[in-house]
Amino acid sequence: MHCVRVWTRSLCRVEYLGPWRRSLSHTAAGKLDLSGVYPPIATPFTAKEDVDYQKLEENLLKYAKIPFKGLVVQGSNGEYPYLTEEERVEVVNAVRRSLPLGKLLMAGSGCESTKATLQLTEKMAAVGVDAVLVVNPCFYKGKMDSRALIHHFTEVADSSPVPVVLYSVPANTGLELPMDAVVELCQHPNILGLKDSGGDITRIGLIVHKTEAQDFQVLAGSAGFLMAAYCVGAVGGVCALANVLGQELCELERLCKSGRWEEARVLQQRLIEPNASVTRKLGVPALKQAMEWFGYHGGACRSPLQPLTEAETLQLRRDFSTNGWL
Repeated sequence: MHCVRVWTRSLCRVEYLGPWRRSLSHTAAGKLDLSGVYPPIATPFTAKEDVDYQKLEENLLKYAKIPFKGLVVQGSNGEYPYLTEEERVEVVNAVRRSLPLGKLLMAGSGCESTKATLQLTEKMAAVGVDAVLVVNPCFYKGKMDSRALIHHFTEVADSSPVPVVLYSVPANTGLELPMDAVVELCQHPNILGLKDSGGDITRIGLIVHKTEAQDFQVLAGSAGFLMAAYCVGAVGGVCALANVLGQELCELERLCKSGRWEEARVLQQRLIEPNASVTRKLGVPALKQAMEWFGYHGGACRSPLQPLTEAETLQLRRDFSTNGWL
């Protein structure tokens, strides 16, 4: 069964003159191979809800021992909507200083306006990220059709000093990045790939199929469908559960890439319920609680997110324990 593509990319994509307004002379996008597993790391806070950089550093030291491809900072699980722009940049800067050589750093730089996204993207590039993860604007989602989104992402990619990864997370934005927009945007020489958190495997497979002529890399946005995503051509995953079961997610990646599908299936099935608990069912407060059980600093979320109730905590523990993780 052949389920994994081997990626190659030309280092000189300067001849394409389609709708993009400039011909990129740099080859940043051509140098990055995204394949692998990434935790979208949580942001620890103090009792006063300030960013706790000491606890962040301690988490990073533990993650350095796990064979992740890299880290995603200021994604949905980093509570980025509740951080100031200065905090977002400083957290990324702190991670950059601690990240081992050879690990990729991807940072969320998406904002509601194109102008703000451009400004934050430049600041993220200045502190040394390898790529930016850009979520689609969604506040005026009724007007965020393909035309508006293609324009937005094109402006960002034209100006970004680093490669851009599109981010579709309909559970949070209420808006799925349209297929036709992805197919057009994948041709941009500075748009490297897509993180798709929607969980629709037929959509992921179709995106891989429709972008096959480009060196476009698709990342699964959740551990619950990581194996299935590999089977339809995804190159890796950005998975909240990797904050807790990082070694196990890397093992699932290894099994898929080596074609050991029966072992992969058994492991994948044990990850489905815990993953659902720390994502769509109970969210970031559950992820942070689970991190505490597994020796990481999770702690409280920044308000208005509230801690789990006692009943929710019991449900979370059941979802881990009945699958053999606690």
